[in-house]
Amino acid sequence: MMAQGSFVVNNPAWRERLEPLLKGQHFMQLLGLKLTVIEPGYVEAEMEIQSVQRQALGFLHGGVMATICDIVAGVAAFNLIRSDQHVVTGEIKISYLNPGVGDKVKAIGRVIKQGRMISFCEADVYVEGNGNLVHVARASTSMVIIEESGAIKG
Repeated sequence: MMAQGSFVVNNPAWRERLEPLLKGQHFMQLLGLKLTVIEPGYVEAEMEIQSVQRQALGFLHGGVMATICDIVAGVAAFNLIRSDQHVVTGEIKISYLNPGVGDKVKAIGRVIKQGRMISFCEADVYVEGNGNLVHVARASTSMVIIEESGAIKG
């Protein structure tokens, strides 16, 4: 499933720019989250669930799900911006749909509407276990575009 709609890729060298940033993405490393598909406006990721990422009854911790949503939505938005820009999370709303019981996480992040100052994104998290894939969380995010200097684009 790829991103819907047409997006303007403002940096033809976005892949080269993304590579060093991902190496320094400590949350991804701590979680063990691997990006498996990376396209402008669209990202897929996978992760093996570790025991420290579980809460009561073995459910995947809500904070882990929220972090995964933030990462995949942010990377999807990042792939569309100019080389002198960055994105930061302006707002994120997580809906927890089902308990996350399983061994593996799959996540999708996608840009829904690309803007000049804000990109609106969605992210979905699924947990796989015993051959079942269960939709456990959905996030709606607004990713704010900032200039290299740190100023919000206006």
